[in-house]
Amino acid sequence: MTFIQQLRQQRWDDHRYYHQNRINQFLHLLSAICFLTSYILIFSNPMLAVMVGWLLAMVLRQSGHFFFEPLVFDDVNQASQEYKESVKVGYNLHRKLVLISIWLITPFVLVFDNTFFSLFSAPINISGYLDNIAYIWLMIGVGAIVFRMIQLIFIKGIQASLVWGSKILTDPFHDIFIYYKAPYYLLKGDMYDEMTEWYESTMLVPEQDSKVQ
Repeated sequence: MTFIQQLRQQRWDDHRYYHQNRINQFLHLLSAICFLTSYILIFSNPMLAVMVGWLLAMVLRQSGHFFFEPLVFDDVNQASQEYKESVKVGYNLHRKLVLISIWLITPFVLVFDNTFFSLFSAPINISGYLDNIAYIWLMIGVGAIVFRMIQLIFIKGIQASLVWGSKILTDPFHDIFIYYKAPYYLLKGDMYDEMTEWYESTMLVPEQDSKVQ
């Protein structure tokens, strides 16, 4: 598969396996808007950008996965939850729990060691404390992407790694493109996506499953 074909395949598998619930889609829409705001703020106010990215964008995004997406047998794709988790290219629910746990622990570490093992200067006020948290969360976010990309090089190859990295960075744009109708469907009472509209619009032939990712 070419780079573009593999990117489309990863997007399609991510959509059909993990975004069937319309509430989840709506939360991803809100999350995408928050992430784009972070992209803009990172150049003028990095601390605020990181806070928006983690506290708003990530919380909205992962809440949709953990609380609204069905975690049972997938009738639409005829796949078990265990299968979907095993072939997930990026962070499946188990890996997300590990990442979220690290994210939640770091502010408490700063309470006991406000220099974070001498990595930062001791903050003199709450603003300095928030700055240190923001820098750590930024490193966690970037580190999580780089770490998984390195893993994917050995598991699936360089192209799959680069495709996934590109997908992660451009997901906010793509989520707005495919989920902007989510509020409309929710108002209609349509709670689940039949996984046909976006598939037909992309003309993606599902010759490969998630294992190729």
